Amino acid sequence: MSARIKISFAGSAVGDLEDILDFYREQQISRVGEKLVAEIMKDIELLDGQPDMGRVVPEFELEYPRELIRPPFRIVYRRDHDKVRIIRIWRSERLLVLPCR
Repeated sequence: MSARIKISFAGSAVGDLEDILDFYREQQISRVGEKLVAEIMKDIELLDGQPDMGRVVPEFELEYPRELIRPPFRIVYRRDHDKVRIIRIWRSERLLVLPCR
């Protein structure tokens, strides 16, 4: 039996989920936003048993970060040895940019 992976969320990812809910609430279709967020959370839960299931983010060409695609969103995460950190949850058409160091 393999060890379980700890999953945590960066503040930016939490803000992204809140923004999704807010957007659909403003469109007066809050149930759509709630359904999307629930589907995103189900995808994230899969990382507990399969942390490497996401693809390499094409913009970076690095082994990490990785991403899951839940149309119309990209769930971007960092996989470390025993944990996964959800970094962003963005619309699929957005290109990711590495922050300046």
